[in-house]
Amino acid sequence: MGAIYRREVGAFFTSSIAYIFLAVFWMFTGYFFYMSCLYPGTTDMSNMFQSMFLICVFLIPILTMRLFSEEKKQKTEQGLLTAPVSLGEIVFGKYFAALTLYTIALLMPFVYALILSTFGLVEWGMLFANFLALFLLGAAFIAVGTLVSALTENQIAAAVVSFVSLMALYMIDVIQEYVTVEWVSTLLGYLSFRRKYFAITCGLFNVSTIVFYISVAILVNYLTIRVFERRRWS
Repeated sequence: MGAIYRREVGAFFTSSIAYIFLAVFWMFTGYFFYMSCLYPGTTDMSNMFQSMFLICVFLIPILTMRLFSEEKKQKTEQGLLTAPVSLGEIVFGKYFAALTLYTIALLMPFVYALILSTFGLVEWGMLFANFLALFLLGAAFIAVGTLVSALTENQIAAAVVSFVSLMALYMIDVIQEYVTVEWVSTLLGYLSFRRKYFAITCGLFNVSTIVFYISVAILVNYLTIRVFERRRWS
């Protein structure tokens, strides 16, 4: 898995994707930092983290669109599938490479927190809870994007389908309001990514939320492995 991971991290930084992703991500975090903290004159960064949910919906598809669709475009997928590594190593190597780049992007809020600490008291415990929520949300979203990339043959198509999929997850709360079947409504409430994320940003830290996001990431990555298992023997 290490070789796949290093190859993918290198591919991110030898192409323009890493720089575009980081630049746009940091541009939006800077804007939300100014509007949520500097402009109103507060050290509470919760509103900034709440705004970042929707930004992840837009930007993570850019991060994941090339993971497997690029292999198809360059006709290297069969070579990858027949390499002396397991499918799990291939999938998780690419997944963790994307997650690493995403984690680098998340370091910027700590820079902002250091800036705020020179003007007032920063609640570092709350900041770390928000960081963990945004990290876990991204981990689940990247898994979804990885699966979509494995199912598509074009980077643009992968980005579009990933965006639609993540937007559907974002809209679960809205969909729930129009569902009249009680058990379906209850299920949608449990699957609400947005509600769980916003609860942490509001200070309601819950271990079940951590388990939920980790479970989603593991399950979706497992589905990606199953996709390639069927493709390897077809």
